[in-house]
Amino acid sequence: MTVTLLAFASAAQRLGWRTLELPANPEATPLQLFQRAQREFSPGVARVAVNGNYHDWNVPIGPDAREVAMIPPVSGG
Repeated sequence: MTVTLLAFASAAQRLGWRTLELPANPEATPLQLFQRAQREFSPGVARVAVNGNYHDWNVPIGPDAREVAMIPPVSGG
């Protein structure tokens, strides 16, 4: 299967891309996928979502995963 990695705002700036397609298996975790895309990747305080739902970095994405998004913290006022 193929998943699309998405990075927003400061995450996209840090990674150097907004979208990236990767082959993946259902047992892969979001952390493993982002580490394949960038070897020294560390999520820091960023959240992750699979198919639009918040997810844990260390839980497998499952067979229905199509998008895995890194969501950096945001501030506003």
